Amino acid sequence: MTRAPKKKEWARKIFERLAEVSPEPKTELYYKNPFTLVVAVALSAQATDEGVNKATKTLFEVADTPEKMAALGEKKLGDYIKTIGLWRNKAKNVIALSNKLIGEFGGKVPETREELETLPGVGRKTANVVMNVAFGQPTIAVDTHIFRVGNRTGLAPGKNPLEVELGLEKIVPEDFLLHAHHWLILHGRYICKARKPECWRCPIVDLCQFKDKVMSPEKPKPVKKAAPPKKKATKKKLAGKPKLRAVKKKTAAK
Repeated sequence: MTRAPKKKEWARKIFERLAEVSPEPKTELYYKNPFTLVVAVALSAQATDEGVNKATKTLFEVADTPEKMAALGEKKLGDYIKTIGLWRNKAKNVIALSNKLIGEFGGKVPETREELETLPGVGRKTANVVMNVAFGQPTIAVDTHIFRVGNRTGLAPGKNPLEVELGLEKIVPEDFLLHAHHWLILHGRYICKARKPECWRCPIVDLCQFKDKVMSPEKPKPVKKAAPPKKKATKKKLAGKPKLRAVKKKTAAK
């Protein structure tokens, strides 16, 4: 491993290149305000942004505040989000967090991680996304993409999301920290993919410490399955000639 000062310089080069590719990265989740962002991120757990957006574009037209969402109710909300995985539990959490925002926060989304994490269905990752996107705080929400990129590149190896998050906070240059979250997500989603990373078009391929780089888009030719061995034709045994039995002549009775 390189020494700390050199590693900082190395990390800066990585983010400089990612910034060149996408100068103003943004979340791909559809939202209208801090409340709808909380709901969208909570719904995105174990689901794709695209799938969530299809549901929320209609949902947020009728319920874009905690009051409207609570009035909608769990059953009606479920009708809007049935296409999203784990929708029943998510509907329950969204109604519960809406009621909590109304009862304890005056209908406004809090800006601290501690307060956000008191909302049903909101964990550290969701809180970090809301703090970053809605309130412009330099947080890093580690999802599966960031976890993978952090480990593969060597930027922030870790056994769990929190280790990767804390590692990134130490290594990412301060002037890149606000957008680091989005750069890494987009990089992991579209280039540093889980099954087959597209290293041949990666802007940081020469800086990345991943050993098993995939440097060609060509897909390996499918292996032809060997044809099953032909069954040998069994020779039919010809019936042999019937053996003639000697017939004993009956002697005439004397």
